[in-house]
Amino acid sequence: MAIGVTLDFHGGTLEQYDQVIEKMGFKTGGPGAKGGLFHWVTATDDGFRVTDVWESREQFDRFVRETAMPALAEAGVPNEPEVTVYEVHNYLTAA
Repeated sequence: MAIGVTLDFHGGTLEQYDQVIEKMGFKTGGPGAKGGLFHWVTATDDGFRVTDVWESREQFDRFVRETAMPALAEAGVPNEPEVTVYEVHNYLTAA
């Protein structure tokens, strides 16, 4: 079952986010992680928020554990994210 996820990084910066993306080997507008269906990021009043849709919770958890958390630590993001997970009823893709 697909999931939607928001990750709020309180105290983080978009510059750190850009470093994380680079460390993980991703490029702006390019493909994301295996199992990730959609990803976007925005600044918040106290950091940044990532919003994703994933094919499954297991794929999300594996990506966070094996790839994202090490890159976040290396980029100096100060706090672990506040994570909210949603069960997705439906999603649409671009034509």
